Amino acid sequence: MPGYAPDAPAGYAPDAPGYAPTEPAGFFPNTPEYSRGSPGPNATEDPGPGPGSGPDRSAPGSKGPRGGAPRGRIDFATEITASLVVFLVALPLCIGVAVASGVPAELGIISGVIGGLVVGAARGSTLQVSGPAAGLAALVAETVMEFGVAMLGVIVLFSGILQIVLGLVKLGRMFQAISLAVVQGMLAGIGLPLMFSQLYPMSDSKAPGTPLENMAGVPGLIADTATNPQALIAAGLGVVTIVLSFLWKKAPGPVKKVPAALVAVGIGIAVASLPGVEVKTLQVGNLLASVDMPGPEQLSGLADAGIITAILTFTVIASAESLFTAAAVDRMHSGPRTRYNTELIAQGAGNTIAGVLGALPITAVVARSSANVQAGAKTRLSRTLHGLWLLAFALLLPQVLALIPISVLAGVLVHSGWKLFAPDEFPKMWRQDRGEFAVMTLTTLVITATALLEGVLFGLAAGVVLAALRMSQTVIRQHIEDDTAKVVMAGNATFLRLPKLIDALENAAASGKPRIRLDLLGVTHLDHACRSQVEEFVAQQRGAGLRVELLMPDLTDTGTKVPAAAKPVGLDEEPAFTGASVPDVELDPAEVWDYATVGTAAVGGMGQMPSGSGPGPGPTAEWFYLDTRPMPGVPESRPPLLRRGRDWSE
Repeated sequence: MPGYAPDAPAGYAPDAPGYAPTEPAGFFPNTPEYSRGSPGPNATEDPGPGPGSGPDRSAPGSKGPRGGAPRGRIDFATEITASLVVFLVALPLCIGVAVASGVPAELGIISGVIGGLVVGAARGSTLQVSGPAAGLAALVAETVMEFGVAMLGVIVLFSGILQIVLGLVKLGRMFQAISLAVVQGMLAGIGLPLMFSQLYPMSDSKAPGTPLENMAGVPGLIADTATNPQALIAAGLGVVTIVLSFLWKKAPGPVKKVPAALVAVGIGIAVASLPGVEVKTLQVGNLLASVDMPGPEQLSGLADAGIITAILTFTVIASAESLFTAAAVDRMHSGPRTRYNTELIAQGAGNTIAGVLGALPITAVVARSSANVQAGAKTRLSRTLHGLWLLAFALLLPQVLALIPISVLAGVLVHSGWKLFAPDEFPKMWRQDRGEFAVMTLTTLVITATALLEGVLFGLAAGVVLAALRMSQTVIRQHIEDDTAKVVMAGNATFLRLPKLIDALENAAASGKPRIRLDLLGVTHLDHACRSQVEEFVAQQRGAGLRVELLMPDLTDTGTKVPAAAKPVGLDEEPAFTGASVPDVELDPAEVWDYATVGTAAVGGMGQMPSGSGPGPGPTAEWFYLDTRPMPGVPESRPPLLRRGRDWSE
């Protein structure tokens, strides 16, 4: 055939008049994203978000450069201001997590410093910020209660060493296999409890405890705040901070380059210094005096099975939280992608040093990372500097920290929680995919009701179930013809479709016909449960004296179709060929078949078929659905029927 090239891609016909290559949707060979000779769309180590900047988590398709600094000059002014924003977000989190964990507040700041100066300087991620995380607070509190603060350093130390080992053996990339709906649900599940928990310090009150308790206590909090003048002042500062955070981007020109959080802190310090105002401010003690390095007595505790269990638990949870957070943060920006194995090694190095100093365990923290992205950071400099600010202020200027009202910092966190919750994402997901919406919502609710790791694992399980249901698409047709009850099945037959299969088989048996034909040639995957059901049915009906014809595809041991003999002659499900012949090609009827018989609804089985009623699909028949738009100069062109290396269109 003129222009025929056996190894050419589908749609290749260089000699055809008005030829325009037909490419799958989204494929543009001459674009910068993909060009012949380039590494291709799967060449980078890690997946990245869609184009654009900011916290748009809805476009997961494109790649970005990997974990190094982006090309071009570093905007030092932006990086410094972003680091100050992260510092203001990190400071109350460090203190709050330490208090919730049952350890001195100074240990939280030490972990924050390590997260900035050690993990922040590593090349694993660019914009992800690490430090003590609320997700581990309950576990740390339980461990401290059981083994004491002195043993915490040993547990964190060896957890860090294990993380380094896991990164060296390249197990970090396992955490890349995470659904977008789970990532969005995780972010919302972190943001929602964060908002409610910070409403209490924003009013100079103490939070009841769990996220559900915090939500239930909001009416009482409002009533108490309304009757307390000092609490009203604190709440007012928090509200001003939130309003500034939302509206500051509309400020004119150079004014908006100053972070809104920094402006809010300035206002808070000014109000707190007024006579008669008694709002709560930060209180930080001596960092150096809080360091408690583990000694031989603590190291001997490694013989305790409970300590070993705690080390393994810390390792798994800290690694999972950090790398799941990396997947979420990568979807917030269009910059360099995370190197998962390198990041896991960096997290391990940070936890090793934190363990040596007797501090809290370190993980990546979404609230800080989100603030870093929203503040415009582009390099690792901002997250490294935030650790430097924590160290400098805690060591050299604790009296300055003592001027900052806690309610202002709580307002910064409420704003961060709202951005993480991103309520607009829920209706958007509902419109795009209601199954993924269910996964996203369930992930959010479970995280809110339990904890981060449990919620993410539940979301992953829900995503796997959804994928299994969608992959188990089975088409079963039943009809009676003369003395034969026919059942034709196609698609992926798994145990999830057993009820449908059993109904079809029982209907065929109840038809009262002396002959049953089961045509499974269109099945591409037949799992053990469905195969056993079919074989048992055939054996039972044959034992009852019925004639049963079973047409089975050749499958591997795993139930997947492999090249096999063609379908037997005589099946009248194949539509006859009507229309013009295909020029210059000697058609083999065994190599062309209508996929309408196997339930392919995308095309509906349209298109011309070769004449005759010969055998059905060949051993390696594959169908491709191409662009249906007419090619220039070719009237009423239709989707060609393809086999590998051959174009059946006219």
